[in-house]
Amino acid sequence: MPPDEERIIQFHEMGLDERIVKAIARLGWKQPTPIQEQAIPFALKGKDILARARTGSGKTAGFAVPAIQKVLEAKAQGSSQNVTVLVLAPSKELCKQICRHFVALGQCCGGLVQVVDVAEHVQLSVLRPQLLEKPDVVVGTPSRILAHIKAGNLDVSSLKILMVDEADLVFTFGQEKDTEQLLKQLPPIYQAIVSSATLNEDVLSLKRLVLHNPITLRLDENSLTDNEGLTQYVVKCEELDKHAILAALFQLKLIKGKTLIFLNSVDRGYRTKLFLDQFAVRSCVLNSELPLSSRQVVIDRFNEGRYDVIVVTDDSNLEASQKSKKKKGSKQRQNEGEFAASRGLDFQFVSNVINLEFPPSVEAYVHRVGRTARAGNKGTALNFVSVREMPIYKEVEARMIAEKKNMFKPYRFKIDEIEGFKYRAQTALNSLQKKVIRDARLRDIKEEMLNSEKLKTFFESNPRETSLLRHDRALRTKGAKHTSLKHVPEYIVPPTLQRIMQITNRKRSCVEETEQPEAEPRPVKRSRSKGKTKRKDPLKSFTFRSK
Repeated sequence: MPPDEERIIQFHEMGLDERIVKAIARLGWKQPTPIQEQAIPFALKGKDILARARTGSGKTAGFAVPAIQKVLEAKAQGSSQNVTVLVLAPSKELCKQICRHFVALGQCCGGLVQVVDVAEHVQLSVLRPQLLEKPDVVVGTPSRILAHIKAGNLDVSSLKILMVDEADLVFTFGQEKDTEQLLKQLPPIYQAIVSSATLNEDVLSLKRLVLHNPITLRLDENSLTDNEGLTQYVVKCEELDKHAILAALFQLKLIKGKTLIFLNSVDRGYRTKLFLDQFAVRSCVLNSELPLSSRQVVIDRFNEGRYDVIVVTDDSNLEASQKSKKKKGSKQRQNEGEFAASRGLDFQFVSNVINLEFPPSVEAYVHRVGRTARAGNKGTALNFVSVREMPIYKEVEARMIAEKKNMFKPYRFKIDEIEGFKYRAQTALNSLQKKVIRDARLRDIKEEMLNSEKLKTFFESNPRETSLLRHDRALRTKGAKHTSLKHVPEYIVPPTLQRIMQITNRKRSCVEETEQPEAEPRPVKRSRSKGKTKRKDPLKSFTFRSK
């Protein structure tokens, strides 16, 4: 293919408003992702779009850019203030994230682009004043937007663009009726943009309801080759070796940057969290059992750099059992769907993805590793594969071979050099019985519920105090042996790393010394008697007289 055909169209070449281009530059986006390069020009032309793209592809921002462009164009033409863009998403977390995208992209517009998020479950009257001002962009779940329309708070008669993000989840988990009723409230003519990671039957049903002669963009969601910044390693080993290597990687400082550790169940997630606690590796669990607000706090603080390691319980395997779940009550399906929607949540600046348990499908693997190496940055995926997980690993590897690049690389790690860590890992795992894990889960849930309910008002009025609620604290549980595993004896450090560890320890010692508060000067004792002359030192005042 000639070089000019491979050239990527840059943002400033798409005919965007200069203020949007300036905001994009501030966000550090070097060039459009494949989905953005394809979608933005079509959206600017007013085409209906159905896009399938994996998590981390930039599809949400790709549709927010042309939406803001349309808002600015309408204002430049002197149009009256109206709700121009309506965005539907499956969960409050994702709505909050989408809202931040719009605010960030409109940061150079001098406050011209007004964005309101209505997904929070507050009384309708609370948001009524903001909605009566007809903000340019309204973001929310179908149920909350429908409620505001019925209450007379939200006027969508002048709507120009409808966006549906993560459509497979919006239309699957208990929100079918709300979505259908909402669509009946919209004007007959508007531009519709629907994005999804999968194109299942529910998305096709939504397509028939809202899209008219759409442009279909299909970026292969199982493609493993479209990210040149991603380096993928594999370690073939069993359970004990997995944990020994994991402990060694953290304690020998071989892991640098923000890290996501994926497992396939909540129990195993807490087991890994408790395991890392014993090695003084601070982490937190993204747990579907916690309230939505608590999960969002975890993600926000991770993005802010408050902590660097999150243990994630992957729920992508829920998609494989959607049919069976549809037979259950809609309320239960909605609850399950809320956390499944976290698939679209934005973990920012992730350097490493560690699959401590290999994902159950090719699609799940792509979604996991899609969390890193975004927006032109580099990232690493480290995959641990046991004999039991080998079939699905072979399937992913076969897909890579078919695509002819971005292959797995063996992670060079001599297991015989970390025998000391293997013994320590076994000691830590032996202390983590089922009761210990269950107690940790219960304690975490109780604490988060307490924090979310009783302290909600306080922390809303005192946002700085939220730093006191840390999610990466050690979980104190009865039965877990918190030994001195956090200290790394020099004799268990591989010879090739001993020099590096010595330098690291020296630096740490220097930092600790400089961070220690200076000792307060002792008060000077003064003589009670005033006017008395100071006593002379007899040794210094002694004079020798010769006879």
